[in-house]
Formats: sequence, structure tokens, C-alpha cells
Amino acid sequence: MTEAAPDEATLAESILDVAPADWDALANPGGGRPADPFLTHRFLAALETSGSVGPGTGWTARPLLLHRAGHLIAAAPLYLKSHSQGEYIFDHGWAEAYGRAGGRYYPKLQVAVPFTPVTGRRLLTRPGHEAEGRAGLVQALCQIAAGNRLSSLHITFCTEDEAAEAPTLGLMPRISQQFHWHNQGYGCYEDFLATLASRKRKALRREREIANGHGLTIQTLTGDALRPEHWQAFWAFYQDTGARKWGQPYLTRAFFDALQRDMRDDVLLFLACDGDRPVAGALNFIGRDCVYGRYWGCIEDYACLHFELCYHRAIDWAIAHGLPRVEAGAQGEHKLARGYLPVATHSMHWIADPGFRAAVRDFLQREAAAVGEEIEVMTAYGPFRRGPGPQDGAE
Repeated sequence: MTEAAPDEATLAESILDVAPADWDALANPGGGRPADPFLTHRFLAALETSGSVGPGTGWTARPLLLHRAGHLIAAAPLYLKSHSQGEYIFDHGWAEAYGRAGGRYYPKLQVAVPFTPVTGRRLLTRPGHEAEGRAGLVQALCQIAAGNRLSSLHITFCTEDEAAEAPTLGLMPRISQQFHWHNQGYGCYEDFLATLASRKRKALRREREIANGHGLTIQTLTGDALRPEHWQAFWAFYQDTGARKWGQPYLTRAFFDALQRDMRDDVLLFLACDGDRPVAGALNFIGRDCVYGRYWGCIEDYACLHFELCYHRAIDWAIAHGLPRVEAGAQGEHKLARGYLPVATHSMHWIADPGFRAAVRDFLQREAAAVGEEIEVMTAYGPFRRGPGPQDGAE
């Protein structure tokens, strides 16, 4: 691949070529616990050093860096992609249509955090350089795509603010949806339950009783409480889930070793054990104001345990630690009954071919209307009570 113009925009060969302090100054301005742990240098480096991305994976890291007078003012986590796996903003239909028309859809450019359907900033800028930084990055990205005769550029799970600028930046916005739980200042889980309709409240209490009635011990692990043996157990869970969902796991075993070494303070693991033997687990990451649910797996099936570890325990932890939000990952309408409501997620796209670009733009406009209607309908069917009434009396 050729380097981007203007001269100040360059492609690194790896996130390891960027000083962690320089990258994190853009990804986490102000320091402290990152709002988005997935954008940190340590997370992106763990993906590369573990071989989860790189040769043979279809994800080739090429971080885009924008310098001014020798200072890094903007950057983007950029990858050259040879497929559409591990993105969670689905464009397989676009690839098939472009191929049928005689075009070559792959490789393409992807600004994203691999395998991570979590909203976060994608056009990282130093404070005070937001407008020119974003514009410079997008200009460089489009020039890279055009100069290398690539079909397209995709910036996925960007923020709503970034997506709002898409038209002025020459990009097409796209709306998707996933399910998030919002903390309304609850003092405990029972306070949250009190906001639900009576039937939904009883159902969740019963669900938790079943999950906690198997005689299992459920541990809450983060920081130095995490040990190498916990990751060995979770690797078995992750392999089982990955084999069923994707055919093979995206992440390598070495990635979890990197988490233990460099990110255990960012990790929250709920681990269920039968005696001393781990049987199931749910892996979360901790942001400044959010618990991010990422992976679940088990080696034995227990009724309702998935819901307990992935959803209820995450809510418990968020309430106890005063975090405003739990994001439970991609898809899953079953989350609605557990208090996770649909919210819009955003991405931005550039298509090289004018005719295909027009077709995609028409599709995105129709899709946005459908997604907006779906969010409205599902929200109305949520578990929260509409107001006082006989169904919400004493239980």
C-alpha cells in the first residue's frame, strides 16, 4: 500500500510502531481510567502481539497517523481487510452485489476495533484539533482507498457526533442498533426491579433464583484477583462459544495472556464453579462510565446461568460501582426482557464506484427508517411499567 497524502499523514506498520503515550494521549485525553478500554494502545497491541490480527487473519493493521510540526494530532485504528468477518456491521450483501456486477470488493479499509461491537471514537484527535484532525484523517483515508484502487472505506461503531459529520466529510452514515442498560441512580438491583411491570419483575426474580440454585459458586474477579488459571478456564469457554458462533474463535490463547499481563485492571470476569471446577464465565471490560459485556462461554449447561452471568451480574456491578451504563454487545432481543433497551449505533462508509455508491446510499436511507421504527417498537415493548396500576401492586 502507498502512503497517504498530505505528507503529514502516514501509515504505520503496526500499533507497536506508535509510542503508547502518544496514542493514549489521543485515545484517552486527560488520563485516568479510559472511557473506552478497547481504544487503548495496550488493547490494540494485545490483538497484534497475540496473532489475533495480522498475517493469515484477514486483519492487517495499518494505523493512520496525522502529524503537525512533528507532533501527533490525530490517528485512526485502521486495518486492511480481506473479508467482512469480526465487524458486526454487516456488508456481506454489498460484497456479493459488487462481485456479481464484476467488481472486486476485497480488500477494503476498515477503521474499527477488531471483533469489538462497542461504540467509541474512531477519529482520534488531540484536544483543540478536533475539526481539522477529523477532516485530515478522512481525507487521508479516502486518498489511501482511491490511490490503492480499493472498493471502500468503513468506519464502524463510531460515535453519534462523528456520524453527524459524515455528509460534510463525504461519507455515508449508517444506523444499526444494539441493547444497553441504563442506570437511573439505583441503589441496588431491587430498585431497578421496582421500575419493571409486575409480571416482568417476577420473571426476573425467578430467573435469578434458578440460576443461583444450582449449587455453583460465582466469583467476581478483577485486577490482581485474576490468575493465569482463570484464563485457562475461560479459554475453554471461549473456544466452545467461538466454534458455535463463528466456526473458529477470533482471539488466540495468547490474547488472554496479554490481558492478564497488561489489562487485568480493565477486566471484570464472572466465573461460575462447581466446587473447584470452573464451568462457565462471562468476560467484561470496565470503562470510565460503562461495563462492556464481551464474551460468554460454558462447558456445562445450567438453566438461566447465561442470563445471570452476562446480564444480571453486570447490572449488579454497575449499580454497586455507580456506573451509568452496561453495554451487552451485538444483537440479542432476549436482552430486552432483562432491562436492556435498544439504542442506535453508528458507522460511516465511502464507496469508490459512483453507481454502487448511489445504490448503497439508497439502501442506507431505507435501512435507517426501518431501524428507527424497530427501535421505537421494541422500546414500547420493554419491561418497564408504564405507570401505577393494579399490575404493579404488592407482590
